[in-house]
Amino acid sequence: MSATQQRNLQGQKAFVTGSTSGLGRAIALQLARDGAEVIVHGRDAARGAQTVEMIRADGGSARFVAADLSDPANIERLAEETGEIDILVNNAGFSTWGPTADLEVATFDAMFAANVRAPFYLVAAFAPGMAARGNGSIINIGSMAGSLGLAGGAAYGATKAALASLAQGWAAEFSPRGVRVNTVAAGPIYTRPEARELFDTLGATTALKRAADPAEIAEVVAFLASPRASYVTGAIIAADGGRTAI
Repeated sequence: MSATQQRNLQGQKAFVTGSTSGLGRAIALQLARDGAEVIVHGRDAARGAQTVEMIRADGGSARFVAADLSDPANIERLAEETGEIDILVNNAGFSTWGPTADLEVATFDAMFAANVRAPFYLVAAFAPGMAARGNGSIINIGSMAGSLGLAGGAAYGATKAALASLAQGWAAEFSPRGVRVNTVAAGPIYTRPEARELFDTLGATTALKRAADPAEIAEVVAFLASPRASYVTGAIIAADGGRTAI
């Protein structure tokens, strides 16, 4: 699938967490194609530089910032370094799958820190400025696991359910001052070659009988970030191949 180019984000600055590879990189590339200046975030400087180069080679504008979002002090530093932004995409996070009885406390805590606490404090850092300026868009990358019971995914699903709930709470808090907040509840996405079998298995359970290409989800994010979605806030958009419909 080829990504489209709308160029309706000119003059906007977008910050995409976890954008040095996979879905985050696809989102960064699409927002840049649509005209936004993109702040690429991650922990791997080499991959960050590669993403920035891809954006610049395509005629876009980008720079890289490194931060470990599991440390709240890093989030505060990151916000100061980044400055004002117009679009925040909370994409960074990770999943651990397996029997509930086998999940270690440290892993449980780390997953909630990455998937829930970090987005919370990023919004705390950036949303007030958006609200003061009367404009902004925040998109959380959720998952179909946040609304489906998936064996081995109880804790991960809980983080994504929490993230969707946060977005609705933020819509109530910030949308009266012009900041739209939405969640993209994604289905399986082909992001890691080594996990192709897992994505194929999950993709087979969807109505479309396949997993998504990252660019397909990036298109949904770009729409929500843009003026085309000017009346959309507090929404949970299912981009899961119809999995939650069936």
